[in-house]
Order: sequence, then C-alpha cells, then structure tokens
Amino acid sequence: MSGKKSGTDWARVRAIREDAPIPFDPEDGPYDPNDEAATEAWLSRTRVRKPGQRGPGKAPRKRLVSLRLSPEVIEHFRATGPGWQTRIDETLRKNVARQRRRKAS
Repeated sequence: MSGKKSGTDWARVRAIREDAPIPFDPEDGPYDPNDEAATEAWLSRTRVRKPGQRGPGKAPRKRLVSLRLSPEVIEHFRATGPGWQTRIDETLRKNVARQRRRKAS
C-alpha cells in the first residue's frame, strides 16, 4: 500500500442502498439518471470514445520534441503547478508572435 489516504467518504458510500435513487439536480447533467427512458435516449445519441482518441478530422496540433531547458526555467514553471509544460508553450508562442509583429512593422 502507498500509505496515501483516500479522499472517498466510504461511510457515505456504504450507506447507499443499491435500490436507492441517485441524487440528481437538473444542473448536474443532461438527464435524470433515475429516469430509464431519459438515460437510454441520451446514451443512444452519445458516441463513446476510448481515452486519448481525438474526434474525426482532428489532427494533432502539437509535435513531440526533445528540448533541453535550464534548471531555473523548469523550476519556475513546475512551481506554477499542473499544466506547466503548456504554460511554457504559451510563453514561447507569445514571444514568437511579438517577434513577428516587430519584423512586420
């Protein structure tokens, strides 16, 4: 075991009876999961994709490269939390756009 504490409220989960209705608020989703006809109608219109699959006609917008960065740059962006690689990309794209504007003027 990893020793990591679960965030699940197991007492609440164990208290749920199998035949109990699923709590639902209209703001929760597109259909009431307790309404079998509504559930079937919604699922019949839904296409299920495997994780990582892109939609039809979607080409990858980014390319995988190997890049060496200074430790200071990596530490700075990692400290900003998840999505740090995307933020590096955004910073570089802004710099490219700024340079293109300078060349154009």
